[in-house]
Amino acid sequence: MMNKNDQTNLDGSVLDDTDLNSYTDFLEYISQNHRICVVQAENPDGDSLGSALALEEILGAKNHEVTLYCPVNIPKYLRYFSGWSRVVDDFDFDCDGVIIVDTASEILLSKLLQDPAIKNALYQKPVFVIDHHETAPDLQFDFQSIIEPKTATGELIYDIAATLQLQINPETARCLYGAIQSDTLGLTSPNVGAKLYRKIANLIDAGVNPAEFEEKRRDLMKKSVRILDYKADLIKRVEYHFDGKLATVLIPWEDIKEFSDEYNPNVLILEELRLVEGVDIAVAIKTYPDGKLTAKIRSASPVAEQLAGYFGGGGHPHAAGLRIYEPYEQFLPELIDAVSKLIDLETSPHRN
Repeated sequence: MMNKNDQTNLDGSVLDDTDLNSYTDFLEYISQNHRICVVQAENPDGDSLGSALALEEILGAKNHEVTLYCPVNIPKYLRYFSGWSRVVDDFDFDCDGVIIVDTASEILLSKLLQDPAIKNALYQKPVFVIDHHETAPDLQFDFQSIIEPKTATGELIYDIAATLQLQINPETARCLYGAIQSDTLGLTSPNVGAKLYRKIANLIDAGVNPAEFEEKRRDLMKKSVRILDYKADLIKRVEYHFDGKLATVLIPWEDIKEFSDEYNPNVLILEELRLVEGVDIAVAIKTYPDGKLTAKIRSASPVAEQLAGYFGGGGHPHAAGLRIYEPYEQFLPELIDAVSKLIDLETSPHRN
């Protein structure tokens, strides 16, 4: 029986009763469900992929049958994760239960829910959600969850495994390390602290070689001449507002169709915009033929989650996203207006 006085994270902090209850709920969940389908949302990133692969290892060590599902292909720039090819777009309808990683937002699972058979499975089978985003979950089907504000879902899965004494073998450690590295921009995001570095040290002790991992990641992140030319084109499209404090760029469906399998346009441009002098908020906006519009937000000020929240989105103080159905021409003025309400901007004319 677990005793609160005996339960600490490996960073030394004591788990409270809520943590212990949710962690033991997870232990009970995996004891009752042998065949598990681990689900990522339709916008896979390093954190969701690393978390899914880590769960596959952790549960596999307990002799569970695990399938990995994502409704879209894993982008090429994420394929430095060993095991990425085991992620498939065929949902395992024979699974006993479903674990959703790195999201508790229905809009980020809309591709799944548009499939009547998958939607029915999510409503009928036991679902467990593991997520680190601060935005309140809005899933309509029943689910259990561990949702804690961590730097990454990978860090949360590390805490769960360490607390429940689940095996973290070298491959699990590599997956968790990659997940954390991805969501913290290489351990440089504002919420990275000594506690997380101690966990990274434990992952290194468990078998991670950071230099080897980074070499593999950089090799997969290399850009073709075609992508470099496209990046130059994206940079020319950037629009600045409020004397350069807000930077936006439009990525139309034609670009997504042509380039995203090779390299995510968001990744190409948002990292560049973060380094532009004076830019406090950077927003990359994608449009789709069904009228859908998505936006990724990065901000130096802790306002990204609030900004996304104006449009029903969410995320973190410095990184967030949203999805709505309206024309770009309508959305952009609404975005500018929302930004003006969040930040104390100078009254100088917009520079478009």
